[in-house]
Amino acid sequence: MQKIAVIGAGKWGSALAFALSQKNEVVITSRTPRELDNFVSLDEALACEYLVIAIPAQQISSWLKENFKFNGQKILVAAKGIEAKTGKFLNEIYSVYVPEENMSFLTGPSFAAEVIQSLPTALVVNSTNPEVAEKFASMFPDFIKTYTSTDVVGAEVAGAYKNVIAIAAGICEGLALGKNAAAALISRGLVEMERFGKSFGAKEETFVGLSGAGDLFLTASSTMSRNFRVGLGIAAGKSQEEILRELGEVAEGIGTAYALHDIAVKSDLYLPIAKEVYEMLEGKSPQESLKDLLSK
Repeated sequence: MQKIAVIGAGKWGSALAFALSQKNEVVITSRTPRELDNFVSLDEALACEYLVIAIPAQQISSWLKENFKFNGQKILVAAKGIEAKTGKFLNEIYSVYVPEENMSFLTGPSFAAEVIQSLPTALVVNSTNPEVAEKFASMFPDFIKTYTSTDVVGAEVAGAYKNVIAIAAGICEGLALGKNAAAALISRGLVEMERFGKSFGAKEETFVGLSGAGDLFLTASSTMSRNFRVGLGIAAGKSQEEILRELGEVAEGIGTAYALHDIAVKSDLYLPIAKEVYEMLEGKSPQESLKDLLSK
């Protein structure tokens, strides 16, 4: 049994705290105090050797700068995304504060609502340090099958990119384009994110495994997905602000879509689905995007 601190008490952080508490002593903290039995101060949480950080990708840079103190902790990052304003992957952001050998990243198909019900799934702990990956993997309960991988870049790309494809899938559903179109979109989305990842040195097998196809199929096919619901809102003609207000939660695919657009422009990368999602977030009509996408 290990003592683990979960930082971030949203739905995903709370679900992870529940899952990890089956075999470990777990405390949880967040910026906003919560009425939880195991809620502690940030200082007490940071004193733990093992940290699970579930802070959204667009917030983590400022949080680390303002709050984090490194004291040799081992960290499992439980967020997925690319920072919109810089185009940095999460491992690049964390590298300023934490040695690479102390870092790991959690990926795979995992709706918080199902984890909190102890429903089965399988996840991947990704780290360049196999010992850290194996240690975190061993902390999960029996209803979560864990695998390990050293392809951190591939896991980062897959976990972030699938949210953008999920927005596109939600638009497809909202426009009532049918299951054939949805299957075509998701499969071409998988090809697109794999091509993007390989340009950064990611391994092909990551994208056909749990981190890639597994998480993509889940996120791009259910209204339980926040990013899928963003797509439904776009298809209904709602503004980005209106969608986020109704959602009441962070949808990582939005920030990632902006990041992918900037990376594609700077590096001359061909990302047709991500490009159209970005343009629809900027106000382009879904019907016009569909026409342009089918013409490519």
